[in-house]
Amino acid sequence: LGETLCLSDFVAKLFMEYTYLLINFFSLLVPFVLSFESRIAYYKKWKYLFPAMTATAVFFIVWDSIFTANGVWGFNPKFVTGIYLYNLPVEEILFFFCIPYSSIFAYEALGLLKVRPFDYAQGDNKSANYITVGILVICITGVILFHDKAYTFYTCLFLGIFLLLQLFWLKGNYLGRFYLAYLVILIPFTIVNGLLTGSWIGEPVVWYNNEENLAVRFLTIPVEDVFYGMLMLLMSVSIYEELKKKF
Repeated sequence: LGETLCLSDFVAKLFMEYTYLLINFFSLLVPFVLSFESRIAYYKKWKYLFPAMTATAVFFIVWDSIFTANGVWGFNPKFVTGIYLYNLPVEEILFFFCIPYSSIFAYEALGLLKVRPFDYAQGDNKSANYITVGILVICITGVILFHDKAYTFYTCLFLGIFLLLQLFWLKGNYLGRFYLAYLVILIPFTIVNGLLTGSWIGEPVVWYNNEENLAVRFLTIPVEDVFYGMLMLLMSVSIYEELKKKF
């Protein structure tokens, strides 16, 4: 009986160490399998997708590493394999590839639907631009009011800058489609981020220093994550679409 309990404890501990890795794996699994579905043919767009994801990942990995070093957030050693690149667990680096891969898949899949709000069917960005300006106002407010909270300030700053680039330089006619996709993506986003921040597993995989954010949470998810996720995915989609247009 003692040996059985020891084996059970070992298996439980081993499984716990793979928690973050498994979250990444299951986030990627269905979109990867469906990448070869003939109507979407996502695999044919990998030549645009992988450069877009890589460019975005480099930006976020640098940001992530700096914030980790400064205690803005960190990682629970119980839930990672212990393989680190500098101060980031390898699972965190994989996150910046798995989530954009799955999210852009959802963005492409929604392109097959006949329901197309925000004017994107006609390539008219008028409605999408109203949404962009609304989010930009929130970002400017965050930058002004919360300059002492690193996560809030820099998320609002970087997203605000990128939205300005969209309005005055990129002017992508994919913005409406992106906003629709992001509304849908918020559902799996809540599940994945809920797990990572400890909603259903008792302890967080990723912890946040509430001195550096607004300490406003949905379940256990900091409200800033919604804007952080939007920046990551909008950056990926923008580069992806620009590469498609160019080549």
